[in-house]
Amino acid sequence: MITANKGEWSEIYAFFKLLGDGILYAGDQNLDKINDLFYPIIMILREETEGSFNYKRNAQDVSILNSDKEELLRVPADVFLEEAEKLLRVINSGKGAFAAPKIEEFMNNIFCYSVKAKPSDKTDIKIVLHDKRTKLNSLMGFSIKSQLGSDSTLLNAGKTTNFRYRIVGGSFSDSDIDRINSITGRTKIIQRVDAIRNNGGKLVFDCVDDRAFRNNLLLLDSDLGKILAELLVLQFRTGMKQLRDLVSCLTQLNPLNYDNVTSVPYYEYKIKHLLTSTALGMVPGSPWTGRFDANGGYIVVKKDGDIVCYHFYDRNRFEDYLFNNAYLERPSSSRHEYASIIKDSDVLYFKLNCQIRLR
Repeated sequence: MITANKGEWSEIYAFFKLLGDGILYAGDQNLDKINDLFYPIIMILREETEGSFNYKRNAQDVSILNSDKEELLRVPADVFLEEAEKLLRVINSGKGAFAAPKIEEFMNNIFCYSVKAKPSDKTDIKIVLHDKRTKLNSLMGFSIKSQLGSDSTLLNAGKTTNFRYRIVGGSFSDSDIDRINSITGRTKIIQRVDAIRNNGGKLVFDCVDDRAFRNNLLLLDSDLGKILAELLVLQFRTGMKQLRDLVSCLTQLNPLNYDNVTSVPYYEYKIKHLLTSTALGMVPGSPWTGRFDANGGYIVVKKDGDIVCYHFYDRNRFEDYLFNNAYLERPSSSRHEYASIIKDSDVLYFKLNCQIRLR
């Protein structure tokens, strides 16, 4: 029996609902449907251990074809909508990892045997869409984000996303270091950063710990590591967590001394580039070539079960959605080994971790 969390079941929900609706609407920066911008669904493709299956959307039903294009089954489109509604109720009432036996029975009947796409792939669903503007049918890979469970992760936390700082200034005895490192509680990271500052110390960016992530950021922009490092410190100084607000504040401070006479949005542009690259292909701990896996963009399952997409063709709208909804999270410091003062010879270091979520 399959067990999965709300986000994972949301992928199956999106699969059912899109086949039932036969259409994928674009969303604006506020997650509202744009009624006059939509893409008719021609087919959805799935890779299962049992083989490849194509779900062709017809006028009133869905034809399920095998890899040899032989029709295995034909299901009324309304049935997919009914199953989607059933699954939505199950997801809303579920907790943790849970089973959905009736849904799994229907899945097996339509040759759908797995819930989650490969974890190494940003593509959660592959759809052949018709674009009315170009008159072309194109196979697109989309990443699915769900609001039905906890906030989706855009940039996953790990030891790979640790940023290392040198502690410059102040006077730190061994007892001071032990005292600061022994601070515990829910707000221990904030308190430790404040303690360093109160002791006269300043966090000065040194490097991104992980070589792959460091090089990925360098590939995107030579200043991105410095900018992210400044944002991580700024969230503790201001209490803000929304990236949009932090970037606005950083723009005013301008720590990288960009020429701001012409009001070029340097920081916003570079962070949007990072968010888009992370959304569509870049993974922190793996060397990245700049190629996008999810070349279609994002599909968002909203709290009410409605679905909208952010197509990469509409890049500005996609970037605005990410920028307006992204925020910095503070993951477990013990699990990811950060937020303690480390003494190396006579140099003191301190690490902060970068995790980005979407609300």
